[in-house]
Amino acid sequence: MPEGDTVFRTARTLHRALAGAQVTAFETRLPQLLSLPVRRGLPGREITSVEARGKHILIAFGQDLSLRTHLRMHGSWHLARPGERWRRPRAHMRIVITTADWLAIGFQIPEAEWLTASSLARHVVLQALGPDPLSPSFDAHEATARIASDSAATIADVLLNQRVIAGLGNVFKSEVLFECRVSPFDRVRDLEPETVAALVSSSARALRKNVSERPDGAGGRRTMTNRLNREETLWVYRRAGKPCHRCGSTIQMRKTGPDARSTYWCPSCQPSRTT
Repeated sequence: MPEGDTVFRTARTLHRALAGAQVTAFETRLPQLLSLPVRRGLPGREITSVEARGKHILIAFGQDLSLRTHLRMHGSWHLARPGERWRRPRAHMRIVITTADWLAIGFQIPEAEWLTASSLARHVVLQALGPDPLSPSFDAHEATARIASDSAATIADVLLNQRVIAGLGNVFKSEVLFECRVSPFDRVRDLEPETVAALVSSSARALRKNVSERPDGAGGRRTMTNRLNREETLWVYRRAGKPCHRCGSTIQMRKTGPDARSTYWCPSCQPSRTT
């Protein structure tokens, strides 16, 4: 599933291409978006903004109508010029928003809905999202408090909870825990408040670093280590059986949580605090 940095970069790219442009055509294969009044009224509307909220993308058509999409595991948004060859098969198309200069094509998007201004304001999922490190209004203290409130859970599971911190996924979970030398299997109640605060700070720093538009052209390649070698950009994620960059011990992997997500860690650098 794309993580917050990928979703943010996608929304930023869509915004730069589409904001201020008028819709000339709209096509979809998603039944929930087939409302005739909406489809017939969409051409001629101006796209005012595209923004990310955690792992959700909101495309605003004026002040009273937005399209919310969630990419889940396989969804993506691509841009193409009119007449240009698409980068994925047409059979994978779920949404096409056409303007004079661009086609915004949503491929294999499983979750999408129209939202009015009032339904957006009371949207159960969006309103329950935790603080988003990529938002200008990010509240680190609130994120820390939300982690602390789930004291019986393992810290790896808590970091994936979008109601705690929006945008973190499996990659950043493992990488941030490694950077802070915290075992993924420690219970929140076993962590010092300073450690929880450090995890929040590291999470925010990691997400922001990976959406920066770097002059070296590496902004689209996720990195945590600052190493130039493309094979060494992450500390532990997908490195099971390989030596730790920090101490040389063998990186481990275990399926954890209700969704059996892969967790990677170094047993030497991340000793458990649980007694």
